[in-house]
Amino acid sequence: MKQPEQAPRPPLHKHTSRNELSKFIAGFGFAFQGLWYAIRTQRNIRVHLTMAVLAILLGVLLHISAIEFALVFIAISGVFIAEMINTAIELCIDLASPNYHPLAKIAKDVAAGAVLVNAILSIIIALFIYGPHLWSLLFHTR
Repeated sequence: MKQPEQAPRPPLHKHTSRNELSKFIAGFGFAFQGLWYAIRTQRNIRVHLTMAVLAILLGVLLHISAIEFALVFIAISGVFIAEMINTAIELCIDLASPNYHPLAKIAKDVAAGAVLVNAILSIIIALFIYGPHLWSLLFHTR
């Protein structure tokens, strides 16, 4: 019995074409445009940015550890990511449903609630990280 011919396998290491590489690099430009749009147009993101700078400065002043800084940066980025996803959801809802609709309101409220939960988690993380440092600084227990 004769075996059916198999299609040739693609090479294991496919070289990226110049066009694919330029699309990949252009994607970074689009991402930075989105980040800049969010910072420029969203008041809450600017508030989060201000709080992030203050949190980083406080961390430097209190000499928090590298692991504590890592947790602070995770908290900061989590709030930024949630806020940007919230912005994208709101823009999509406004595009799809320019007139008031109760489901559009619920979707926007749920997205905003996700940002709130993330912000509360960030405050809890800040209390655990900065609290002991501030306590020992205020009451000289070092």
